[in-house]
Amino acid sequence: MKISLVIMAAGLGSRYGGSKQVDGLGPHGEILMEYSIYDALRAGFNKVVFVVRPEMEETVRKTVGDPLRRRTALDGSPVEVAYACQDFSSVPSFYSVPEGRTKPFGTLHALLCAGREVHEPCCVINADDYYGIGAYGTIYRALTALPERGQAVMVGYALKNTASLYGTVSRGICTVEGGRLKSVREALKVQLYPDGKLRDLAEDRPLAPDTVVSMNFWGFAPSIFPGMQAYFENFLRSEAGKDLKAECFLPAMVQQEIDRGALDVLVLRSADRWFGMTYREDRAQVAEELRRLHSAGAYPESLRA
Repeated sequence: MKISLVIMAAGLGSRYGGSKQVDGLGPHGEILMEYSIYDALRAGFNKVVFVVRPEMEETVRKTVGDPLRRRTALDGSPVEVAYACQDFSSVPSFYSVPEGRTKPFGTLHALLCAGREVHEPCCVINADDYYGIGAYGTIYRALTALPERGQAVMVGYALKNTASLYGTVSRGICTVEGGRLKSVREALKVQLYPDGKLRDLAEDRPLAPDTVVSMNFWGFAPSIFPGMQAYFENFLRSEAGKDLKAECFLPAMVQQEIDRGALDVLVLRSADRWFGMTYREDRAQVAEELRRLHSAGAYPESLRA
């Protein structure tokens, strides 16, 4: 059975100050998406789709994609590798990109760009996040049993383990009942303080440390794409489509589908530790976390051996 991993790697990394997707952090210069791929392959995934900016495609091919083509999946088949570019050429013909806009249109558009390459159940992740070894096995098993229509899966994490002391982050704040996602809202300015307290600065309210959040670790059937296309077109037609920085977020589309009864989302919980890079100051901590994982035997000495 074909199950694909879609890696969203087209972000500008404006708060980080560069292309964090290809910043070498591992003991031998490994980038974070190499860990995601390694974990996904040992869980059973057999296809990887990279969503990149056009100017990054060659770097991703040489660094990750070309070596990956020489790998074998658990089922004995060669790992399938595909690429999708997230740029303005993919927007509908009715829409004119506002002059001065350089920012990509966000996570929903990123996955939508991969749609022509994805014809099987897929897991979608951020390129600059580390999700943990066990999380991939958990979502892979769910994807192999995912119905053709009407259901999706999400791996949820505790908010306290996903914020940064170096500035605000955006997080999908979730309400979960009976293992199902009931609501998800995008909190755009979540701040972690040294005493462990968390606050949504945009709405000026505290947040509980154990709040379940979406880290863009979703699982979908390919039937999700027509609804995504319609949602994206409505976004472009709205006032947000005129904004130079507005993004079209996956959680917002998921919420709409839940509200109209078209989607049931199973929330999977992972005991693994998440970490990622939002700010340049996060880099040293992430590198140290990876070093510890290698030292503990979670990974071989080098992922590039």
